[in-house]
This record gives sequence, C-alpha cells and structure tokens, in this order.
Amino acid sequence: MRSLSEIETTSKRACRAMGFSWGVSEEVAKGIRLLELFGLPGVKNLNQYYENQDKENFENLDLINEDNKAYNSPLCPINLGIRFLDQVKKIENINQCRFKKVAYPILLLPFLSRSSEIIGKKISFKFDKNEFLLNFNINISSNFLDKEFPVIASEAEISFLENKDSFTDREWKNLYKLSEETFVEETESLKQGAAGAGLTDND
Repeated sequence: MRSLSEIETTSKRACRAMGFSWGVSEEVAKGIRLLELFGLPGVKNLNQYYENQDKENFENLDLINEDNKAYNSPLCPINLGIRFLDQVKKIENINQCRFKKVAYPILLLPFLSRSSEIIGKKISFKFDKNEFLLNFNINISSNFLDKEFPVIASEAEISFLENKDSFTDREWKNLYKLSEETFVEETESLKQGAAGAGLTDND
C-alpha cells in the first residue's frame, strides 16, 4: 500500500510534468492526499483527468459568480478549485453558486474542503443527485458510497451553511446542570494549596 506522503509527492511531480506551476501542483497534490485519506479515488480520477486534458481542452474560469457555465468544453476542476480557494471570502457573500458542466467533480472536493476551513463554515456540494458535506477540512460526508464517480457533472451547486448547534437550548442546559455536579467548592485549604500560595517575599 502506498503511503500518503508518496501519493502526495508523486501527484505533485506528475502535475508539474503536465504543465502546471509548482504552486498549483502542490495544491493538487494536497488534494489527492486528502481524497485518498478519506477513501475516495483521487489517484484514479487524476490519472483520467491527465489522459483527457489535451483532448478535451477543459475551460478555465477567472471569476466565480452566482451562475457559471462552460461554453464549449467542461470546466477544469483544478482551475475552478484554485479560483474558489482564492475567491472564497467573496464567494461566501453570494451564499450559493451554480455551475454547468464541471469535469471530474471529485477533484474539486479537496479545494472545497480547504475552503471550508478558511471561512469556518461547512460547505455543501451537490451534483446530479449526489451530495457532499465538507467539514472544516476534517472530513467529507457523502451519500455517494460504492459508486463510480461521473466524469462530468452536468449541474453542480455549492452552498455555504451557517454554523448551528445540533442540540436545543434545553438539551444544553440539562447537560450543563449535570456537569455542575463535578464542580468543587473552593475551601480555605484549596486556596492555600493553589499555585503561588504560601510563597514568602524575601525582598
């Protein structure tokens, strides 16, 4: 089994060999490492992307808006991912953006995952009835299990989710009240044994 370090290094060198800058190559490699860490087929899809890159001539997108579409070939997931990382704090204000025709959408996932960490919000990524939840670059939740990832996402949607507790105020108060039973009432002996207590000033 290949180590994550080996996967990242080889992915970076392969990306550079395909003509990307070292900076972009490093971002892609981190993403492939993340996908493989979560058990998603990053290496497989990156290979397929490289095999079709010249033939398909995937389109680049400079500025991400509320509605985005490719005019000829599908949007390049690497270019789109880099742009999303660069613009995420502005895109966040849109709250939701849509894309038509994105190539190898799995390669976009790690960029969205890192974006979630940057803005401190969960990000929802939906395409063709498949849904992913990016959680602060800690994990990726999905209803996409044991399926073959599509080469093209005909329609994709990215949404920013507001941070909310998964419990009610009553549930929190009940739990907090229970936790209070572990609080130790401060006594005179505890005060004397506290840090710094009992020290004499020799000056």
